[in-house]
Amino acid sequence: MENYQALLARLAEIGYLSTAAGLLGWDQQCNMPAKGTALRAKQLATLGKLTHEMFVADDTKRLLEEAEAETSSLPAKSDEALTLRVVRRNFDQSTKIPSKLVAEMAHAATESHEIWVKARQESDWKTFSPALAHLLHLTRQMVDYLGYTAHPYDALLDQYEPGMTTAQVTRVFDELRPGLVELVQAIAGAPPIDNSCLKRDFSEEKQRSFSERVARRFGYDFEAGRLDVAVHPFCAGFDRTDVRITTRFDRNWLPCAFMGTMHEVGHALYEQGFDPADDDTPRAGAASLGFHESQSRLWENTVGRSQAFWNVFYSELQQHFAPTLDDVSLETFYRAINQVEPSLIRVEADEVTYNLHILLRFEIEKALIDGSLAVDDVPAIWNVKMQEYLGITPPNDAEGCLQDVHWSEALFGYFPTYSLGTLLSAQLFETALRDNPTITTDLEKGEYTSLLGWLREKVHRPGRRYLPSELVEHICGEPAQSRSYLQYLNTKYRAVYQLS
Repeated sequence: MENYQALLARLAEIGYLSTAAGLLGWDQQCNMPAKGTALRAKQLATLGKLTHEMFVADDTKRLLEEAEAETSSLPAKSDEALTLRVVRRNFDQSTKIPSKLVAEMAHAATESHEIWVKARQESDWKTFSPALAHLLHLTRQMVDYLGYTAHPYDALLDQYEPGMTTAQVTRVFDELRPGLVELVQAIAGAPPIDNSCLKRDFSEEKQRSFSERVARRFGYDFEAGRLDVAVHPFCAGFDRTDVRITTRFDRNWLPCAFMGTMHEVGHALYEQGFDPADDDTPRAGAASLGFHESQSRLWENTVGRSQAFWNVFYSELQQHFAPTLDDVSLETFYRAINQVEPSLIRVEADEVTYNLHILLRFEIEKALIDGSLAVDDVPAIWNVKMQEYLGITPPNDAEGCLQDVHWSEALFGYFPTYSLGTLLSAQLFETALRDNPTITTDLEKGEYTSLLGWLREKVHRPGRRYLPSELVEHICGEPAQSRSYLQYLNTKYRAVYQLS
């Protein structure tokens, strides 16, 4: 396997460059002074260009072809064959894109991010729109190089959810919408839930320490990670030994930092759970962003908003913030943390309305990519769709079209994975309980090792060996579906709102 090992060694070096760029990106969002933007843009553009050039070089092509020939007699499901399938797919895509365009994209995204931060602070879309227009121009060039069959958005979606098409995502939303609408309407007819107890004064220091306590209980290894503050929470995994998470705090809204941190912990548990045998190989990575999101949504919502979780942790929460919640019962708090109410901010949306936020972004992104929507018209169409889907209109752009970081980093095609992952989280959890019924009793005792162990075996350690559609069937015995999620929502929220 001399050629195969030589290929892995080369890809490991390329990976080190890539993770170095990722570390600079983390630093930009957490520590970098504002005046460092110009230099950081040059650094990231240079690293992006070098990484791309090394990957598409003739030496890589030669090693890949020789490794494929060398392993041709191995079973299709051997680690070597599955690894080379990943590399071949990435190589064929990457060789379509010029290194110059890769560098331009990295440079533009770095500058655009800082412009977005300022525009969001000032709630000024016009400040950000020229940068977005430039990123879209470069993105359309990339789409042309990658190619597509039905819709230009397909080329972008495939970068994050291999094999998925725009038409398939549209069908998912079409299947999901009726069930969501029915449940939202039923909840709208029920007496409202009072969540004012979540809006009291909670010190940032205590929010942080409680979040860290729960993160450790879930299984997040702080010796292989850390928690920092960012404008928009994210998880940055450079290796299973260095997986960093961020959050943001609001003294008068407890779920902001706590649920946001649990969300990022879910991502981090995935990254920390890759098979050590896959270190420095292309197998070490998520099957897709949909699978990644399934982990964050599972730990944030299926676990973190459950009755079982708060039965265990609510008394600890009361003691931690005493006397702030001394007059609030467990039942009142549990219902408050699960209140369903149309909201402006996606990352703070309840489970029932969350996917409507994604549908809005998906439709706007498609129109931006195919050119049917002008950048300057985004705020207006955003507000129209917010009113149409959620019945509310943002009072300003900071709480509307400027709230997400993704467009500033040219992450077009990313948003649908949030819904795909949300649906998958319920399907995976249902399968986990079926495979190992003791998970239920463990969760009721505040023990998470059995659930994490199942996820490690079934989701984390397979890494990138399988396409997402293959991995879903391998784990669940059926294709991805929305049935489990709708059943989960109806069971939970009809009880929360005491509906028949």
